[in-house]
Amino acid sequence: MHVFRCYAACLPALLLAVVTPAMAMDIPPGADHFDCRLLEEQPAPQTALEWYERSLWAGHCYRYDAHAVRIGFDGVRTLVLSHEVNSGVERGQARFLDGLPMAFERRSRIGRLGWSDDGAAPPTPVGIAADISSHYRLSLGGEERIANRRARRLDISPLDSFRYGKRLWLDADTGLTLKQSLLDETGRAVQTFQLTVLEKPRLHRGDIDIDAPRDAPEASWYPGWLPDGFRPQPIETRSNRHGSDVMHRLYSDGLSTLSVFVSPLQAVAPLAPGLHRLGVSHAAVRHRELDGTPRQVVVMGEMPPRVLLQVADRLSWEARDP
Repeated sequence: MHVFRCYAACLPALLLAVVTPAMAMDIPPGADHFDCRLLEEQPAPQTALEWYERSLWAGHCYRYDAHAVRIGFDGVRTLVLSHEVNSGVERGQARFLDGLPMAFERRSRIGRLGWSDDGAAPPTPVGIAADISSHYRLSLGGEERIANRRARRLDISPLDSFRYGKRLWLDADTGLTLKQSLLDETGRAVQTFQLTVLEKPRLHRGDIDIDAPRDAPEASWYPGWLPDGFRPQPIETRSNRHGSDVMHRLYSDGLSTLSVFVSPLQAVAPLAPGLHRLGVSHAAVRHRELDGTPRQVVVMGEMPPRVLLQVADRLSWEARDP
């Protein structure tokens, strides 16, 4: 069950790193930093894509403290959030105020969504926003009031049936995401994350580091099928607990994400093959013989279950010369 526990622990940390876009921001190729003060020079966003781009940069460049609620499968949870920038590195924290005591911290830089040789758009908000618009329809809703602030609603609807949609409410003054709902295939909100108090958001008056490109690691297995637009992401691909026995890879289209874990069956406590519900997420488990060894394949994510099953069923092993 180590995979399930890891995923449950990592999810709130991912919320702290909500990727945020910018408005046709001109970033030179190979740049190693971004000056957040440039956001003050940008005109107010007008289109849905411009609002999404602005929200991405805002998520990197604003310092803030906030109170929030998460409404999901386990009821209502309350938490406090903070986001700071020190010496070019972002630091986000989340602490739950009810239920099991949990706290998370994440340190990050701009641009951790691509390998150096994958040919994708730059993994900054500019490139992310461009990719998003290839697989989702973005449309603006009206103005609403969230956390006692003016907010603009942004609907993000998938162009195919392989991913879920989202609805965002963006702060009219800063572009920060005040509320977001994850929408399933029927358009039903299955999880909502909402700020109730946003305390004095301040624009970071300086640089934030942009991650240097990294070479993709060698892997003996690869997905035989992924939804269009999903690319491998730069993460630690091996489990600290199991060493080289459990291999992990992450794939994303910039908005939706899925994780793939592959391990020899004798190296882990086997999970029952089939589909497992993990709150708003699912895990597809398969026991397959790959490269002559019985292996457990686990594919997890906040995506339609049939997509996760198809990825697990079509994973391939690349034979290597001795």
